[in-house]
Order: sequence, then C-alpha cells, then structure tokens
Amino acid sequence: MADNATRFGLMRHARTAWNRDGRIQGQIDSDLTAAGEAAARSWGEILKDRPWDRLLVSDLGRARRTADLVNASLGLPLSTDSRLREMDWGDWAGKTVREIRDEFPGYLEAQEVKGWGFHPPGGESRFDQFERCRAALSDAARRWPGETLLVVAHGGVIKSLIYRALDRDFLPWEPEVIRPYHLHWFSVENGHLRLDRLNALDLGHGPEDAAS
Repeated sequence: MADNATRFGLMRHARTAWNRDGRIQGQIDSDLTAAGEAAARSWGEILKDRPWDRLLVSDLGRARRTADLVNASLGLPLSTDSRLREMDWGDWAGKTVREIRDEFPGYLEAQEVKGWGFHPPGGESRFDQFERCRAALSDAARRWPGETLLVVAHGGVIKSLIYRALDRDFLPWEPEVIRPYHLHWFSVENGHLRLDRLNALDLGHGPEDAAS
C-alpha cells in the first residue's frame, strides 16, 4: 500500500434503546442504553494503542455519542460527515418489522428481493446510501492522505460498503459474513475504495441488533 493511501477502521455505534426494542432507526435517533455506553467506553480502551490520526463520524446522535465515549481514551481530533448517516428508512423509521408487515402487506417482501434497489417508501435506496458513503470516504482520503481514521457509523453503512466490495447482490438469502461488533479495514488509494480486512478486530461480543 502506498504511503498516500488513507486507511479507515469502520465500526458501528453502540446499542441503543430502539435496537433493544427492535425498532428501525434510520436517521431518527434513540439514546444509547447503559450497556451500550459501557461498551463504547471499553472499545476506547481496546483501540487506544493503535496508530489512529483522527475520528470521522456520522453526525447522528447515537454515532456521535459512541465516538465521544471512545474518544475519551483516544483524545483525537474528530470530524463529522452527514453522508455517513444510516439509510433513510422514510415511512418505516421507528417501526418494527412486524408493524411494517401489518401496515404494508407484502411490500417489505417485494422490496427485499430488489437487492440494491431496496427502497422504503419516502426513504432512499441501498445503492444511494452506498454512493454517498463511498463519496464521504473518498473525500476524506483526499483531505487526509496517508492518515489512519477511525470511522464510527451504522450497521447499514458498513454493510453497504462491505457488500459492494464483495460484489454481493444484497439479497435476503445470501449468507451473513459480517460479525457483530467488529472493526473492518478499508483503504482509499488513487481514488479507489478497497476492503482490506473483514471482521478484523473483535470489539467485544454484544447482541446482534436487527435495527441499526
């Protein structure tokens, strides 16, 4: 890897009240649970001896709170980018999967088989989310060439970047490859985004939350 390549360690925010309740958050926030806050503090201890230069964080509250707790151990400069937000789930935000199926009969199943074209009513598609997140990392690489950034974002953000790198179709029957509460390494070199290592670091086992 060239010296001007920018490296990104991507991690998901800690557990929230809506994660616990099985509600889809999208771009609506709920507070971290007490266990989530404790986990974020412990992640700072795990990550503090690694050569980070700065944090890059989604501007949503749950990601920013996680980053602040992690950064209590790291003491790094922190920047936010709204393009790293979770997917906009539109009319489905705040609902459980059961509520969606009751209120929109057959619609969820029809969307799931569209893969990258999955598009909640009033929200955005998975591909649109990927494009803005890719642009955020590419711009960060131009701004901070050769640096190593810790990125605190969302499950959907991380999944879209990984699935695109692995050339997956984002269909419900594809086997799961992402382990919960792990850090994943990406890099950008000469404008090219690359997945360097999947599930690179276990940050400590936690519940596998469906609503990110």
